[in-house]
Amino acid sequence: MDGDDFAGKAAAEAKGLNPGLIVLLVVGGPLVVFLIANYVLYVYAQKNLPPKKKKPVSKKKLKREKLKQGVPVPGE
Repeated sequence: MDGDDFAGKAAAEAKGLNPGLIVLLVVGGPLVVFLIANYVLYVYAQKNLPPKKKKPVSKKKLKREKLKQGVPVPGE
């Protein structure tokens, strides 16, 4: 009995890998590597790069905001 079981396994392994598994490895492997590399770069950038500077608010927008709040704008 054990000899027949071993022969069956050997024949199955001789056929090669399951084609579905090959596709999963070819597509999934690089995808996982890409996601891990993105995460590592993100963490590195958060630690080492300076924070992004905000753009200065234009005087026109500043006036508009103050008018919305009801604060009198100097010079008008």
